[in-house]
Amino acid sequence: MEEMSPDNIHGLILAVSSSIFIGSSFIIKKKGLKKAGVSGPRAGEGGYGYLCEPWWWAGMITMIVGEIANFAAYAFAPAILVTPLGALSIIFSSVLAHFILQEKLHMFGILGCVLCVVGSTTIVLHAPHEQDIESVKQVWYLATEPGFLAYSAVVIVVVLALIFYYEPRYGKTHMIVYVGICSLMGSLTVMSVKAVAIAIKLTFSGMNQFKYFHAWIFIIVVTICCLLQINYLNKDWASQSGLQIATELCGFVTILSGTFLLHKTKDMGNSASIRGATSQSPRETPVFINSGSTRSSNSNL
Repeated sequence: MEEMSPDNIHGLILAVSSSIFIGSSFIIKKKGLKKAGVSGPRAGEGGYGYLCEPWWWAGMITMIVGEIANFAAYAFAPAILVTPLGALSIIFSSVLAHFILQEKLHMFGILGCVLCVVGSTTIVLHAPHEQDIESVKQVWYLATEPGFLAYSAVVIVVVLALIFYYEPRYGKTHMIVYVGICSLMGSLTVMSVKAVAIAIKLTFSGMNQFKYFHAWIFIIVVTICCLLQINYLNKDWASQSGLQIATELCGFVTILSGTFLLHKTKDMGNSASIRGATSQSPRETPVFINSGSTRSSNSNL
């Protein structure tokens, strides 16, 4: 295993700090949203009374500090290291929900937190060295490749459909609408934040990147994406307890962990067969079984 580079270590410290602040902000803002809901329409019903609540603003300031640390982390470490470490915020949210909101964490929540720690540790230990980038124009070149442009177009179309058609009809009863909007916009936010962070880092090193229009386009994208996410996250959180939020995030991490393990182990049987260690056929791999058995198992369920 290669030793972590100094930049990766700086990015790691900033990412973990970011998770602490952001995880805390979820609960602090939730407390403000609950207080605002007592005296007026809730955020999920279109109310904006939370803007007058000190607790909500305290949570927002905490989140801003966390996002600044997260933003800085992207300037030092690759996104594959920084982004997954955001799952650590689940743990801090769960602990604070217990002490501030008097909510208890059940067994599945604890399991999810353990998976977060294990997954984050694995990612940190195997984090790759980042490719050297000498100009924000390099990021722009990657962002304007046909594949990513097609993906961005699909994301924008789906988000617009969720905002203008599904959210007014199903937003209050189906949380997945708000989650979908925030998650899809988040995928574009990560790329843009990375580009802006690189631009700032290179500018401080003596190579001004803000003379290029590319940097300003990335800044506009970051601003729009963040404002949308903040708005719909508030609507999402207003209808749930802090424990529910943390548990749902743990569930997402659990599902992703299982999917990753299935993908990484699907060829273990074949590899063993090739090496001559076993005569096991591809249909008898330890993880995947033949389609007939799958149908049989499903029918039993």
